[in-house]
Amino acid sequence: MTTERFDEVEQHFLRLHAPAFGSASAAADPVLRPDGRAVAFTGTVFTELAGTGTARVCLAEGGEVHVLTEGDGHQRMPRYSPDGGLLAYLTDAARTGDFQAVITDTATRSVVARPRVPGSVEYLEWSPDGTAVLLGVAGYGADLAGGQGSGTTAGAADEAPAWTPEVLTGPAGGGWRSAWVVRLGSAGAAEAAQVSAPTTNVWEASWAGPDAIVCVASAAPGEESWYGADLRRIALPDGSETLLYTSDRQLGLPASSPSGRRTAVVEAICSDRQVVAGDLVVLTLDTRDGTPVSIRGVDTHGVDVTSTGWIDEDTLGLAGLRGMETVVGRHTHDGTSFTESWHSGETVGGRYPEIGFSAGGFAGVLHSYTRFPELVVLEGAETRTIASLRHPGADYLTEVAGTVEAVTWSAPDGLRVEGLLCTPGGPGPHPLVVHLHGGPVWSFRNSWSLTFPYTPLLVSQGYAVLHPNPRGSSGRGQPFAEAVFGDMGGADAHDILSGVDALVDRGLADPDRIGVMGGSYGGFMSAWLITQDQRFAAAVPMAPVTDWISQHHTSNIPDFDRLVLRDDPRSFTGRYVERSPLRFADRVRTPTLLTAGALDRCTPPGQALEFHRALEECGVESSVVIYPQEGHGIRNFPALIDQCARILTWFARHMPATPRDHADGTSRDHH
Repeated sequence: MTTERFDEVEQHFLRLHAPAFGSASAAADPVLRPDGRAVAFTGTVFTELAGTGTARVCLAEGGEVHVLTEGDGHQRMPRYSPDGGLLAYLTDAARTGDFQAVITDTATRSVVARPRVPGSVEYLEWSPDGTAVLLGVAGYGADLAGGQGSGTTAGAADEAPAWTPEVLTGPAGGGWRSAWVVRLGSAGAAEAAQVSAPTTNVWEASWAGPDAIVCVASAAPGEESWYGADLRRIALPDGSETLLYTSDRQLGLPASSPSGRRTAVVEAICSDRQVVAGDLVVLTLDTRDGTPVSIRGVDTHGVDVTSTGWIDEDTLGLAGLRGMETVVGRHTHDGTSFTESWHSGETVGGRYPEIGFSAGGFAGVLHSYTRFPELVVLEGAETRTIASLRHPGADYLTEVAGTVEAVTWSAPDGLRVEGLLCTPGGPGPHPLVVHLHGGPVWSFRNSWSLTFPYTPLLVSQGYAVLHPNPRGSSGRGQPFAEAVFGDMGGADAHDILSGVDALVDRGLADPDRIGVMGGSYGGFMSAWLITQDQRFAAAVPMAPVTDWISQHHTSNIPDFDRLVLRDDPRSFTGRYVERSPLRFADRVRTPTLLTAGALDRCTPPGQALEFHRALEECGVESSVVIYPQEGHGIRNFPALIDQCARILTWFARHMPATPRDHADGTSRDHH
């Protein structure tokens, strides 16, 4: 990579972000103010290309966006009390990464309380009566999920000296996660108390009436323990637990009606914590002791549910995916089941569709490949824009990012596969980069930049980029997602290859200039495909898995590979070998650039290093880049600039955007 290429990419990101320096340029965690006229949210504010920007609590009102918090550290996740008189949020102003709650008066913006807990607060929620705040607290050094960037939460303030060794005995896992309740008293008094047992690890929790919480919990704190977590009710103040629901799948998004009589949870086969899209289960509880009276699944008309929230005692709001569509609706408990109110090819939310549900209405962040994020309120089948974050940098990206269209094709077994294709201007065939998503249970949607900065950057250089959602992706029901389990790298690989064939047949892709890239599962698949098919001119696996046996023994989520491979890692045979790219490195002819984060505990950087060494020994051009301060995925500037510059350089070298004749006059071999 040349300095010129780095400078070119840096200028690209400056043109995108600099016009909004000092203002909110991204939004998350939207919540409607109880009066319905404004939306509070977590805004991302850049003042330079450093880190991931600064999180600030912002308010969208009357077409304008105001930054409500400032000072040291980050502030995020604003939540209004039921009457709107108080606003709680999280900040790490005192110590980087150590988030604590702050409760303020909305009229005066003065601080009402600063409760302190021993750990970093990950989420908060007001009690239905507005007298208390529930805090989800991650102990210092607790594992972070892959979607959070892997690594761990902040360490304790009195960390041991740098020379102190890491000692592992027994099961892996750092700090425990617990549930705390802050009771508000007079004159700003706020008493915080742990309400979960010391031996209960609480992954997610929500109020279940004023005197109980429901939570997804396990008996151990390690990230792998989440895959077998169950649903529990914890009574207050005594902390007694009632087991509500268990499943052979994963559970997430617990939520209860204001009285606590009804509880909802999403049940899904999942790749990662916090990436839950699946079936809705509703439990009715006995009002005397909280035990389940009935448990039933809800027909959501083909929607994989990704966000929930009770509107009132009988109405549950939900959002999710159906194919390439985002769907928002309501489940009513009177037997009418699910009513769809809004659907769109655009999306609301971040990684998955997400809505801020409240009695006052539905708030969301609406965006697409051509729509910069807007804060909106959903009113039936319509959206009302409260404020847009659009700025001249967004106009620049729209000008260079080409167009997006939904595409479909047939897999070899006849299955219909969906995806999104981004293309530059002008007629095809274009050089094509196949960008593969993580998971495998996740999906690409019509979102700003297709969620990743690589896509518009590649399109601006003349590449078309295909984003397939092969079997294993979310949005098409649990059987479709589960189809990849026990067969990762099998039929899903053919789903992807058949998409490339379809674009070549349609004259959109140049068969001699096909590249592949992706992160996590997409990193595995990028490495796997080049061992199975020699059509690819260049490959960029990011945060990949390349050897399932060493992955199992070094990752902090060993239950994941057991889940996806459905085999035994101790046999050193079967799918752990048969589906490892490392096993077939001698078949590779594709120049390969591997990237990884040194802090990644999910897919450790050794996975990239192993494959690089094997390719070099097989005489294949290979390069590996390890970023010392990054985890699962490269997220921080300027490391992100460097990674993007290397990606562009790699593809330009091996499959330039202008046609290049082969020295021998032949085209690449296709198998």
